[in-house]
Amino acid sequence: MTGAAYDLTEQPWLLVHRLDGRVEEVSIREVFARASEFRALLGDLPTQSFALVRLLLAILHQAVDGPQDLAGWRRLWQDPALPMADVNGYLDHFRGRFDLLSAETPFYQVADLHTAKEQTFTLERLIADVPAGSPYFTTRLKSGVERISYPEAARWLVHCQAFDPSGIKSGAVGDARVKGGKGYPIGTGWAGALGGVLVEGRDLRETLLLQLVPRSSQKLDLSDLDVPVWERPPHTAAEEIGGARPYGPLDLYTWQSRRLRLWCDGASVTGAMIANGDRIAPQNMHRREPMSAWRRSKPQERKLGTVPVYMPREHEVDRALWRQLGALLPNLASSRDEPPQLLPPAVLEWLAEARGAGAVEGHYRLRTRAIGMTYGTQQATTDDVIDDAVALSIGLLAEANRELGSAAVDAVTDAEVAVQALGHLAGNLALAAGGASEGPQERARETGYAELDRPFRSWLAGLAPDTDIPVARAEWQRTTHQIVIRLGSELVTQAGPAAWRGRTVNDWHVSTPEADLRFRKRLRDSLPWAYPKQEEVMA
Repeated sequence: MTGAAYDLTEQPWLLVHRLDGRVEEVSIREVFARASEFRALLGDLPTQSFALVRLLLAILHQAVDGPQDLAGWRRLWQDPALPMADVNGYLDHFRGRFDLLSAETPFYQVADLHTAKEQTFTLERLIADVPAGSPYFTTRLKSGVERISYPEAARWLVHCQAFDPSGIKSGAVGDARVKGGKGYPIGTGWAGALGGVLVEGRDLRETLLLQLVPRSSQKLDLSDLDVPVWERPPHTAAEEIGGARPYGPLDLYTWQSRRLRLWCDGASVTGAMIANGDRIAPQNMHRREPMSAWRRSKPQERKLGTVPVYMPREHEVDRALWRQLGALLPNLASSRDEPPQLLPPAVLEWLAEARGAGAVEGHYRLRTRAIGMTYGTQQATTDDVIDDAVALSIGLLAEANRELGSAAVDAVTDAEVAVQALGHLAGNLALAAGGASEGPQERARETGYAELDRPFRSWLAGLAPDTDIPVARAEWQRTTHQIVIRLGSELVTQAGPAAWRGRTVNDWHVSTPEADLRFRKRLRDSLPWAYPKQEEVMA
């Protein structure tokens, strides 16, 4: 570190998307003061914006002392601006911990972090869009990884703590785990283990408040010991061991998965050391981590000898968020004695509670984003970044609208069975022509889901507490049928003479007419509301 200072509470470093469409760089104080002017917090990657929102949430939670209960949250929601006197007072108190270049307590770093050989390191491992070993994929010029600005370095610092891949790290002096000068893998950053869920409102002020679960909520286990990292003693190179950590959301929002140090030349950041930080186990963290869905794990139950055990439900790269809708809706959780297989994000459970209490109007529309990172072999490299979103009415979350939520999930099933029928058609046509079925089946399913994607999102966004559910379901089945039957007809038209003649496969004859007949029967069986009733036809 240098003797200079770079106060992140005052200096611009956060990227925001303004309501007028422009992008701006602002400080922490300014992002809170002008939150209603911004559509969203941006990042160099979507995962970066997710990590930065969590940082702001930790500040806001502590600045407003909770809020303590639903009444306190309602007052914040109804106020057109965030309580800046509280925010500024809080930031004044902890200002020294937000100095990026502090010689003693640099933000999200360990000041004297070093290896036994006093090595220095370049920036490639800090910047997640520079894949290790594949520099030809990078969008950066060479100069872009030799030095970066203080604002960009601060953003990547937060991202690294949240999403850094696993793998061997620099061996820091003072870390008892180091062997042969190396820090051996402890897993990814905490957010990298999640299927991150971010609920967005009409502006950044609303987005922050929608995630601001009150202390009185029964959806999370909250502790007075739960504080962000800057309220704790500064870290050393050693792992922090002992206690019941993590204590809750604020601990997790600012979890120090790594020990970091930046090198500067007085004008920019030129290098970064990344060493192992605090390990964390994901099992049964659903009562402390609100921004992820969870799945029950039978292997973990056998391993730990306890029931139930929940693990974060990670996002699937090739599966759109709307197809995972059932995992998001709180009012569909199982009420049987058997523990449910899926748990929705606690933030959505809290919003269902807020809607049920009338704190948020029933027609209010949320934009629910799925943000996550996938990793390569042994989680040591970054493979892909997931960013998907669906717009839905908050009414779908409330217990009073269970039938509406069920209808939405049933509509997903409508799409899936129809697409499966399309895949079977493609596979049967390929078999009839003398080919293999697997490839054509997969391609047809991909096409089906792609064609249904935008119509479903539009249909889902239109659902509201006063929606006529049978009418809406019938509308969606007709839309699904129209799209899938068109795709099926195209496949039939494209089938060659060999497929029309057909052949016998495993003792049954398959040909284009027979495959088409099975396809249409499957659609009729699975989408009954897409077909007019007999009396309607006769009329």
